[in-house]
Amino acid sequence: MLYGAECWPTKRRHVQQLNVAEMRMLRWFCGHTRRDRVRNEVIRERVGVAPIEEKLTQHRLRWFGHIQRRPPEEPVRSGVLKRVDKVKRGRGRPKLTWDESVKRDLKDWNISEEVALDRSAWRLAINMTEP
Repeated sequence: MLYGAECWPTKRRHVQQLNVAEMRMLRWFCGHTRRDRVRNEVIRERVGVAPIEEKLTQHRLRWFGHIQRRPPEEPVRSGVLKRVDKVKRGRGRPKLTWDESVKRDLKDWNISEEVALDRSAWRLAINMTEP
């Protein structure tokens, strides 16, 4: 379900849809239906998986660390981290970009960008243990 998730700029709506799909699969895996009225926390604890939102953030931050460790002249780095100036935008709210979602994740997890340059420290910072 998270194939290519490191490149998605996710909105709350996307995360909610992923949560719903994950809980459907976990309920099916445990043999429960919604009519059984078993709480999500109980099912998640029984199966022993972390919430999909945290896994999504972890994938995105892992990819960010990979990009940060590349040389500045690499196409991956120049294509992702540079913004194009003097482009006429349409009306309304600007689209959510990947780097804005990464900055939000870094702020939520209280991690600085400089840690990404040290691979072992970065892995320790972004890895989570399964419950």
